[in-house]
Amino acid sequence: MNIVVLVKQVPDSGAERTLSQTDHTLDREEAELVLDEINERAAEEALTLKETTDAHVTVVSMGPDSALDATRKVLAMGADRGIHICDDRLRGADVLTTAKVLAAAVRTVADVDLVLAGDTSTDGQASAVPAIVADLLGLPQVTHVRKLDVDAGRVRAERETEDGETTLDAPLPALVSVTEKINEPRYPSFKGIMAAKKKPVDTVGLDGLFPDAAGILVTRTRVVEAVPRPRRTVGTRITDDGSAGRRLAAYLIAQKLV
Repeated sequence: MNIVVLVKQVPDSGAERTLSQTDHTLDREEAELVLDEINERAAEEALTLKETTDAHVTVVSMGPDSALDATRKVLAMGADRGIHICDDRLRGADVLTTAKVLAAAVRTVADVDLVLAGDTSTDGQASAVPAIVADLLGLPQVTHVRKLDVDAGRVRAERETEDGETTLDAPLPALVSVTEKINEPRYPSFKGIMAAKKKPVDTVGLDGLFPDAAGILVTRTRVVEAVPRPRRTVGTRITDDGSAGRRLAAYLIAQKLV
């Protein structure tokens, strides 16, 4: 069984993030970069399947040189091989371009049975890339999965969204995107970290994935202006001296909240 996991390196959501002054995109050079947590869960699901089905797991990531760290972490967790898509022309790529490039990389892996991804990245939060990749590859898509079973050439999944819960079934090959409820990812062991240094990682660019890379439109939108979020102003504090209730009611009326 061949499994492909799509991963992404993102700025740490717990650290301060700033925008580039030139194109108003996220300044990744100044940010602390980590493997997106939701991708760790997708990788964990792939590795769990590897333990029970003797699967071969390939990690695919797209990003600058630093994104190789995200690939290496999944290799340290137990994946077998990595594909790192690195091309300066992909800076600021939009959702559609990202999906096209990832799909092209998946096509380079022979006989793929299952593609796993997180349902949304913590930096873009578009929640669209997995579905577009599935469409481009002509695969059934099972998204927002919190529990996954693979058996007898089929996937069976519990899907959870704001609209409710659903049980879905699809034939392999298929693409599955997972939520944060799917599992708890493992930590790479020292042995795994050392082994990851010897595992193969293929670095490819646009020219290696597309016959006419020069004609690719990387992004269809651009940010023309960005302003900082306004600072929070000091609120009104009411100390209870016996009249706090009346004063609070008067304040709410004055603000037209009641």
